[in-house]
Formats: sequence, structure tokens, C-alpha cells
Amino acid sequence: MVVLNKIYTKTGDGGETALGNGSRVAKHSKRVTAYGTVDETNATVGLARLHASDDMDAQLAMIQNDLFDLGADLCRPDMEKDANAEYPPLRMTDTQVTRLEHEIDAMNDVLSPLRSFILPGGSALAAHLHLCRTVSRRAERLSVELATVETVNASAVKYLNRLSDWFFNASRIANNDGKGDVLWVPGANR
Repeated sequence: MVVLNKIYTKTGDGGETALGNGSRVAKHSKRVTAYGTVDETNATVGLARLHASDDMDAQLAMIQNDLFDLGADLCRPDMEKDANAEYPPLRMTDTQVTRLEHEIDAMNDVLSPLRSFILPGGSALAAHLHLCRTVSRRAERLSVELATVETVNASAVKYLNRLSDWFFNASRIANNDGKGDVLWVPGANR
């Protein structure tokens, strides 16, 4: 259980922060940048939820919780030492990835195939979901970049890859099952 009695600690005033294992790193490190962008993604999901209802809101709430799990996963390096940890770190699982895949498939079942790229927009919810998509893509790129120099849980990267697809399909659902999608017209303004 987390207890936060005081929000500021002054321990980061020198440009460093603590990771989940207690080690200190620069706030601009690849790991901090990756999980910080996961946090940004979570904030964009919070905005989208202001426009969502019922099933979509429930699914977005689950994603927000998953994103906290993902941040906890990314902030804890040294996966090979997990077995000896006093408190086993929280890691993303393929079960979370599979849930997203099932939800993507269910949304895809009601959507017509695309015959054009679509522009971010349409309804307010769709526009916010497109923002979620682009920020989650950035989180994925940064996590993949981190994985080139440090160990990263493969399920975490898979989750981020599926998540942007989830947001894309969800944006189409939010646009009246794709009927309100804003289609790209190549060269329209030449």
C-alpha cells in the first residue's frame, strides 16, 4: 500500500529521481522518459474518459489501471534480480495484452474496413482517443529504445503496441462505428 503524506521531497532538486529499486538516475534517463510518457498516456486517457460512457468508460478505466502497472514495471530495472527481491515487482503480463486483443477484435467486428486513412477528429471522444493513440505510440517508441540498452519486459512493449491499435479502433467506434470518421483526401488542398 502506498502512503503519501508529503508530495514534495526535495530529493529530485539536483535532477535525479529514484527508480522502483531505490537506485537514483537522471530525470532525463531513457527509463524515466519511457515511464514518464506512459504517465502522459494515462493523463490523456483521463481526458478521453470525460467524453466516454458505459462500456467504453469501463474499458478506459481498466487501461488506466494497466498503465499504472506498466509504469511500475518500467520504473523497476534489473528483471533478472526479481526472484531475490524483498517485494516482487509488478510486471505486465501477456494476459493484459490478450485482453486488449480481444477488445480490439470485438470493436473490429462492428467496423467496416477502411478504404482511406482517417484524420484525427470527428467526435470529441474520438479526437481524445486519437491523442491517446499518438502519445501511447511515443511511449512505445521510447520503451523500445530503452530496450536497446537495458532489459525491458517484453509484455510491456507488446501491451503498448496493442494499446495504440486499441485507441485507433475505439476512436472509430466513438465516431458512430466509423460512419463519422474524417477521411483523408490526398492532395485536396493543392
